[in-house]
Amino acid sequence: MSIKEIQNEIVDEFSMFDDWMQRYEFMIDLGKSLPLINEHYKTDDNIIKGCQSKVWVHAEMIDDKVVFTADSDAILTKGIIAILIRAFSNQKASDILDADTEFIEEIGLKEHLSPTRANGLVSMIKKIKMYALAFEAKK
Repeated sequence: MSIKEIQNEIVDEFSMFDDWMQRYEFMIDLGKSLPLINEHYKTDDNIIKGCQSKVWVHAEMIDDKVVFTADSDAILTKGIIAILIRAFSNQKASDILDADTEFIEEIGLKEHLSPTRANGLVSMIKKIKMYALAFEAKK
């Protein structure tokens, strides 16, 4: 499935909820299903700078695709990174670099986060793109 198809699927899922409390609960549930990062990847190198809570993201190349794992010490933030990992994990590095993040605006996520969480969201996206750029540069 392409990044765009996954993003459209996420937008469709969020549109099923009437209010933001339901959407927050959905994000928390997504966070619970997040493929957990191995404990030895919870290092300063993998931590997202600019996040209110601690978020670790690790990436590795498997069969020419970037596979992300992550964790957070906050349940809502864990849900946010779960959405991003769902959209970008198991994709080619070049596709991640070319992908837009308009689906974030479409679901209204950024506007319903506190300023520090919104900054953290931007930092998470940057980290994901930086991993993709590093893998693409190694080719």
